Amino acid sequence: MHRIAALCLPQLVAFDLSVVAEVFSLAYRRGKPLYEFTACAESPGRIETTTGFGVDALAGLEAVHAADTVFVPGYRELLDPLDSATAEALRGVHERGGRVASICTGAFALGHAGLLDGRRATTHWFAAGELARMFPSAEVDAGVLYCEDDRVLTSAGLSAGIDLCLHIVRTDHGEGLGGAVARAMVASPHREGGQAQFIERPVPPPSGGLDDVREWALENLSDRLDVTALASRAAMSPRHFARRFAAETGSTPLQWIIAQRVREARRLLEATDMPIEEVAQRAGFGSTPSLRQHFGRAMATSPAAYRRTFRVPV
Repeated sequence: MHRIAALCLPQLVAFDLSVVAEVFSLAYRRGKPLYEFTACAESPGRIETTTGFGVDALAGLEAVHAADTVFVPGYRELLDPLDSATAEALRGVHERGGRVASICTGAFALGHAGLLDGRRATTHWFAAGELARMFPSAEVDAGVLYCEDDRVLTSAGLSAGIDLCLHIVRTDHGEGLGGAVARAMVASPHREGGQAQFIERPVPPPSGGLDDVREWALENLSDRLDVTALASRAAMSPRHFARRFAAETGSTPLQWIIAQRVREARRLLEATDMPIEEVAQRAGFGSTPSLRQHFGRAMATSPAAYRRTFRVPV
C-alpha cells in the first residue's frame, strides 16, 4: 500500500486537499485500494481554509515521516517560513527516496524547505513571479500545468492539481488505471504537464472549433498526420490551423499528435500482447526505432520495459 499524506498548512485551499483525497481514493485494482490517504498538519487539530470553514487534520508530522508521497495543497501564508520541524520532515521524505508534490501555492512550502533549489518548478500563474523572487535558485516555469524534477513535483492551480494526481497514478500503475480514475471523476484523461496554463480559447466555440479534427486524428493515429493533413481536414491553411490549434490546446499540432501516439502505445502495451513492431504501426510511429525514440523521450523507459511493468493480465 502506497501511503499518501497531505500536509495542511494554515489558510489551506480546501479544493486542493479534496483533489488529492479524491483521486487516490478512486485508484483500485481487483477490488483493492492502491493508496492509503492521510490528512495531517504540523500539529493535529483544526486547520482553517480560505473558503470559510475548517478541516480537521487527523494526524501530525508523524504521517509525513511515514509517507511514500507527500502533497502540500495550496495555502495563503506564503511569505512565512515553515516551522523547522515541518521543513525537516518534508526534506526527509525526499532524502529517503519518496516523492514530494505541491498543488498551486503549496510550491512555496517546498521552496521554504529548500526542495526547489536547482530544480524546475511551477505554481499558479498569478504567484509565479513571487515564487521566482523568493526562491531565485529555482527554475520557475509559469507556463506549464505541472512538472517533475528529481521526485519533486509541482502544479499550477486548481484543476491542474487533478492533472498532476492523475499523472502520478499513471506513473505508478499505467495508462489504463489512470484513465479509469479520470473517467470516474469525469475529468480529462490526460493533459500533458507541458501544456500551457493559460490558453486563449480553453473551450472551443459551438461552431468553428477543432474538436472534430482532433477526434478524427485520434481515430486515425496510424495514418500520416501532419499539419497539412489536419489543416486540410479543417479546411484551413496550415498556418492559420496551427495558430488556432495552439489557441485551443496550448500545444502545437505535432506535439499533440506525438503525445496521443505515446498514449495509444502505452494502452496497447498494457492491454495486449501484440509485438512491439505492431504497436509501433498501430500507434502511428511507423517503425520500432521511431516508437522507441519518442516513447523513451516521453516515458524515460523503453516500450518493452514499460510492458513488463504495466502489462495487465486478461
